[in-house]
Amino acid sequence: MEVVIVPDAKAGGELIAGAIGALLSRKPDALLGVATGSTPLPIYQSLADRVRSGAVDASRARICQLDEYVGLPAGHPESYRSVVLREVVEPLGLSEASFMGPDGSAEDVQAACEAYDKAIAEAGGVDLQLLGIGTDGHIGFNEPCSSLASRTRIKTLTEQTRVDNARFFDNDITQVPHHVITQGIGTILESRHPILLATGEGKADAVARTVEGPVASVVPASALQLHPHATIVVDEAAASKLKLADYFRATFAAKPLWQGI
Repeated sequence: MEVVIVPDAKAGGELIAGAIGALLSRKPDALLGVATGSTPLPIYQSLADRVRSGAVDASRARICQLDEYVGLPAGHPESYRSVVLREVVEPLGLSEASFMGPDGSAEDVQAACEAYDKAIAEAGGVDLQLLGIGTDGHIGFNEPCSSLASRTRIKTLTEQTRVDNARFFDNDITQVPHHVITQGIGTILESRHPILLATGEGKADAVARTVEGPVASVVPASALQLHPHATIVVDEAAASKLKLADYFRATFAAKPLWQGI
């Protein structure tokens, strides 16, 4: 696990967008796994700027979803499909044909979960998976005590996660669904390069437990310690509880440029 400490969210977005650009230069049809929420927005903004300037060619990129609410009407503005189309696919100049995600409105949700895992495998697997982290250490919607071998499945959201997400539903928690489809931790760990971005002091405890604590299902993100090429990018506030912060700064400062992140 590599930990990179950046000054702020904008710097984190630019660093990760640069890594995505480098990947697309090597593999133009790379499958990019994307997360939703406010944290990854600087990544998408920086990447879209690079595409518009001609610095990055994303014309053949493919996009896949990390998770999706269960039961929201088709086309609901806060369904994750709508959010990804609005915040990632359209700004990159891609068509909806480049995008795939789980069907949260399916009559047979379990079958939809299994179909999505199969679709990812048939697409060649995720080349780079973007992740955020919850205040309780969840990634995707793998809440605490999720199996570290879990596959794409339906999950019940904790009350804290519903409270955290109410801001996207006019601060009305009654509108936040109770269930989601999420890539499992085992599914996420099959991506070739998971990159987690965390910003703000509110994420500092979760980051410290993820990076420096034991691998434990009570902190789902700690499973990234088991991945051979996982990157954790945090701003100074989110890094504030890391005991090894100075070491992480020194190792990244001394890293050869050709290694990238």
